[in-house]
Amino acid sequence: MKFFVDTAEIDAIAELNDLGMVDGVTTNPSLILKSGRDILEVTKEICDLVDGPVSAEVVAMEADAMIAEGRKLAEIAENITVKLPLTWDGLKACKVLSGEGKMVNVTLCFSANQALLAAKAGATFISPFIGRLDDIHLDGLELIQDIRTIYDNYGFDTQILAASIRSVNHVQDCALIGADVMTAPPEVIKKLANHMLTDKGLDQFMKDWAKTGQNIL
Repeated sequence: MKFFVDTAEIDAIAELNDLGMVDGVTTNPSLILKSGRDILEVTKEICDLVDGPVSAEVVAMEADAMIAEGRKLAEIAENITVKLPLTWDGLKACKVLSGEGKMVNVTLCFSANQALLAAKAGATFISPFIGRLDDIHLDGLELIQDIRTIYDNYGFDTQILAASIRSVNHVQDCALIGADVMTAPPEVIKKLANHMLTDKGLDQFMKDWAKTGQNIL
């Protein structure tokens, strides 16, 4: 499974990228606001830092304006993925932009039917939001499974990009289901390394090592 990092913070992306933990980056208007940076400037910096797809989201609501914004964003770098909302206008824009050879990430997906439409419109990625479904007491992981089944049934090339990841269990379950990509905040990716038994074992090793009175260097 590919790891995308969900942030517009350059230092956080760079740290994970140096470890080989970044296959791409996703941003959205809220993350741009949090960064305090100009969208074109920070997106260009991210694209220069990572080799994989970098999702930059349009803010227009009407198809023609989405297409114009998408073309502008795609000029930033070759690895830009234009991020579009899963609305009827978003699907129209997806069809045009994907037809022009641009990568498209259709976001805010909450049903398998929506994912089916995005695939037929030529989306490169579909972004189902797991955590937000869980917030309203629906099973976000069930949606990932349903999309996986439908895409496999008909051979769609659209990649499932599991989004709104809130926990390390979400990451594991998405990998087991067969999501192509997951995007998560840097802190969630880092937590994948944590386990209480690792900490317990390391603590015991350090206590025993201290008793030896030895040094390696």
